[in-house]
Amino acid sequence: MSNEMKEAERQLRQARDDLELAIKLIEAETHPAAEADAQPVPGADNLLPAAPATPATEPEAAPVKLPGSARGIETLFKSSYRVQMDLTGLADNKANMMISINGIIMSIMLASVAPKLDSNPWLFLPTMLLLVGSLVSMIFAILAARPRVSRDPISLTDLKNSKGNILFFGNFANMSSTDFVSGMEELMQDRVLTYDTMIRNIHSLGSVLNKKFALLQIAYTAFMVALSLGVASFLVVFVWLAMRTP
Repeated sequence: MSNEMKEAERQLRQARDDLELAIKLIEAETHPAAEADAQPVPGADNLLPAAPATPATEPEAAPVKLPGSARGIETLFKSSYRVQMDLTGLADNKANMMISINGIIMSIMLASVAPKLDSNPWLFLPTMLLLVGSLVSMIFAILAARPRVSRDPISLTDLKNSKGNILFFGNFANMSSTDFVSGMEELMQDRVLTYDTMIRNIHSLGSVLNKKFALLQIAYTAFMVALSLGVASFLVVFVWLAMRTP
């Protein structure tokens, strides 16, 4: 499990480096070198021609920033998708680790400690703290790892009106084969629409990741609190019993 997490973190760092390289490439290509000023040519009498009078004009508007080259944009999208995929794998690994650890703790507590509660009632409070905390942590870890599938029907008209994402399986899975092929062909013919769809797809992946990590934060916090309170209560009970023993 630790080797998988180290590999995921290594891939994440590599993807971030690629993303920074793509951004630098786009910035370098969107700022072309300024053209050299034209020098006036002297006439036959070695005199420079008089500069023509320039009529007063309105101030020029700020230049419109154009997108970078296709290669830089593709590298940017590729790196962004890789970062999202690596973060998704990292979140799933963390959720699986929480599920496994809490499952082991609950199994040990139910199999070893629960049968002794009748003869040792002082074990009830520490056991319940650990069980309840582990259960809460496991529930939120399962919610973080649970697949999220949209079952709302999406039509080709909705996709044209930016009400869905044809690149996300949760949207196009409910479409007919004809509508899906037609939408993809239209998407491939329009470069601006393709970039817009990919940007919205990255945003949707980020929204899913935000929910996953929010649930994981609750799961890890519940596990930490339950483990701390459970161990502390066991220690308090042991000290209390030791002080009562003559």
